[in-house]
Amino acid sequence: MQRISRNAVAAVAAMVTLAACGGTANNASGASSSSSSMQPVDLKIMVGGLNKQIYLPNMLAKQLGYFDQEKINVTLVDEGSGQGTELEVVAGNVDAGSGAYSHPVELNALGKKIETICQFGIAPGEAEMVATSKSSSIKSAADLKGKNLGVTDIGSGTHTLTLALLGKAGYSGSEAHYVAVGAGNTFIAAIKNGTIDAGMTTEPTITRLLQSGDAKVLIDLRTPQSTRAALGGDYPFIGIFAKNDWVNSHKDVAQRLVNVYVKTLKWIKAHSAAEIADKMPADYLVPSKDLYVAALQNQLSIFGTDCRMPSAGPQTVLSIEQNYVSSFKGKNANLSETYTNQFANSAS
Repeated sequence: MQRISRNAVAAVAAMVTLAACGGTANNASGASSSSSSMQPVDLKIMVGGLNKQIYLPNMLAKQLGYFDQEKINVTLVDEGSGQGTELEVVAGNVDAGSGAYSHPVELNALGKKIETICQFGIAPGEAEMVATSKSSSIKSAADLKGKNLGVTDIGSGTHTLTLALLGKAGYSGSEAHYVAVGAGNTFIAAIKNGTIDAGMTTEPTITRLLQSGDAKVLIDLRTPQSTRAALGGDYPFIGIFAKNDWVNSHKDVAQRLVNVYVKTLKWIKAHSAAEIADKMPADYLVPSKDLYVAALQNQLSIFGTDCRMPSAGPQTVLSIEQNYVSSFKGKNANLSETYTNQFANSAS
């Protein structure tokens, strides 16, 4: 999917009032206020694909009423790629974004500071899928050389992961061609019509392709264990990030937001995939509830329990950026500015 257009940006910015940025009471300690003393606050969170299962905690939290419990009037804005989400956070058009941790790392190297305040995806929950028609000649990451490879968007988290797989196989990222094909129906169409030979995508698209027989899993990143095997370490992926200066000036709201996600993660761990699916909007269960449940079961282990960043994860992400992403060569990031466990440690 293409990045959000200028007109779309303007429309979103015009529609939404950034109430939280102006009148939110601060709390220097970051501790959550008691329910009786909390002031309602409006928050706009842009999500890099609301119906993708790796982003599930966002809508699930709303469905469970946890935003209401923290007196957060939330607007979840759907955007096809985490790449577009980071740009809107930096521009100040949204209060927070939900996307890959690689975005705060990349932006920090450019002097643009956003930080992850809740890391709920401790593994990517993605898979490199190969078209069944090409599976006899593409059997490993090394065979991706010279191929047309699908990613959500150029510069997206799926693009970075694909570069890492090629790099670990001994090839430069420039030795393949990348095609922005989005996810869901557009990714499936790209596989079926031959636009791409293989591509990085998420659930439930993975299971849809497997059940239709149109593609096979080449490299699985849907569990922490398989991710470590493929990438050489923990690779934190989807979380909630905001501009550092916004977080510092809205500590009470940031704490309440993290409280929401910690409650949601604990709820996920205490319930089955079928019970989780029962809470989701009916139009998310595409093409069927049974498929949605099967897809979710394949990757439930990607969700953490407490919003904390895996201790070795930031360094793994930085090393992959430095070694395999050409635009990041020769750059560095201050990892301490790219995430914080402060609010996770104080979550109630």
